[in-house]
Amino acid sequence: MAWENPSNEVMQEILESSKTIAVVGLSNNPDRTSYQVSKIMQESGYRIIPVNPTIDEVLGEKAYPSLLEVPDQIDIINVFRRPEYLTDIAKDAVQTNCNIFWAQQGIVNEEAFHYLKEHNFTVIMDRCIKVLHSLLVK
Repeated sequence: MAWENPSNEVMQEILESSKTIAVVGLSNNPDRTSYQVSKIMQESGYRIIPVNPTIDEVLGEKAYPSLLEVPDQIDIINVFRRPEYLTDIAKDAVQTNCNIFWAQQGIVNEEAFHYLKEHNFTVIMDRCIKVLHSLLVK
């Protein structure tokens, strides 16, 4: 079975009910897409938790080296990493208190998709969270 995103209604419900987004691969470089998207989501009212082993802080939030080290509740895991890293990130994700995995536009990994679905995750791939937020959340 090929991967498939949930309906717009499901994605809207996720965005409306979520408060905290752990951003895997969030850069502290303002020119990077991960920074720009996360900043806008933060300005929209979400708490951003940076997950990047190469930085200490970004957007005023402490960064964590991996998902497994985030001590707080995570509502959405948003991933800005190349597709070949998604399976390992998915394996970490299933060990967290989160069950929503969102891979940014251009990022798809079917192995990670099926692994996450086997662990009862809602999986969104190849969609920009900022764009869908602007379209679906009023």
